[in-house]
Amino acid sequence: MSARKSTLFAAAFAAALSSAAGSAAAADLDIPVLVPVTGFLALEGTSQRNGAVLAIREAPEGVTVRSEVIDTGTSPEGAVTALERASGRGTPTAVAASMLGTQMLAMLPLADEYGIPLVTVSGTASITERGNPWVFRFFPGDGVTKTAHARYVAEELGKRRPAVIYQTTAYGQSGQAHLRDAFGKLGVEPVFEEGVDPGIRDMLPVLTKAMAANPDVLVLHLHSGPTALFVRQATAMNPGVPIVAGSAMHQPSTAALLEPAELRGVCAETSASPVSGGSPEMERFTAEYRTAFGTEPDAFALGQYDGIRMVLDAAAKGADTPEAVRDALAKGTYRGLAMTYHSDGRGNMAHSAVIVCYDGSSRVPAVVKRYDVAP
Repeated sequence: MSARKSTLFAAAFAAALSSAAGSAAAADLDIPVLVPVTGFLALEGTSQRNGAVLAIREAPEGVTVRSEVIDTGTSPEGAVTALERASGRGTPTAVAASMLGTQMLAMLPLADEYGIPLVTVSGTASITERGNPWVFRFFPGDGVTKTAHARYVAEELGKRRPAVIYQTTAYGQSGQAHLRDAFGKLGVEPVFEEGVDPGIRDMLPVLTKAMAANPDVLVLHLHSGPTALFVRQATAMNPGVPIVAGSAMHQPSTAALLEPAELRGVCAETSASPVSGGSPEMERFTAEYRTAFGTEPDAFALGQYDGIRMVLDAAAKGADTPEAVRDALAKGTYRGLAMTYHSDGRGNMAHSAVIVCYDGSSRVPAVVKRYDVAP
């Protein structure tokens, strides 16, 4: 989205929210949405944006919200510039902050200096390992998801020779480190590990090298586009080993890049799969998301939705300053649609992960295993 379109969208959105909330508001919040909607993380970032926007649109009675969507791109500088721009009119009550780990790491010092709660779905583990009291993660970190990832491979599939292909970004390196640790605790040693740049357009070289190591499973920790490319080329090669991918594979937008037959037997870790259903509340969310955006929701959208809903719930109960919102998130418990959230003292709010698998007949996966991890 261009800057001009973002501004127009924000103005129309804020006006609609103000009109809906009326003039008797008990809380007046400013919650900018600073996420990547262009660049290599556009699919995931757009989902994150949509989840935040839908939550704000459903603000509780008595709560008004000003909001602006600013595209951070994928550079750290873009994220910092977006946060400074959003803070130019006063300190935001909270920010829906980029899911890209390198951008979050760049935003953290500024959030600490300005006193702004950052509500994110970034999976990069280190963002909550720096003692910053202003960051809150509503997607399970790599310590949770990669443990589930490795346990499913070793315990459910019985595989002992994984080949691990990961992204060279902070996201990919964080996941690779946690996968290695999780496999080590299970007594499993990967037979192959290699990082690939998100800009690579041909996965055959790394796929060929991985198969030369004679793995019994291919384990991916890639962004959405590279995941789809790898699965397509692996299917064409027919390596004869299963694929268990990272959370990017659960996204309907990723599955849409592949034919259902190409997805047969492919599994992925994630925090939730809204399109798979499971409860009336989840199905309501999915229906409203489709109506609002004309696309299918994923776990990133749902996690950001739950996170902003927790902020709004706190505001409805009187937390209308950044400090009060920070304290409510740090000390409270919130029953969201994906799971029940509470902080582990470092801002990690999500402590569950699921494994989903495709049967080759559709692009909607089934939830086959759930892992709850004590914080």
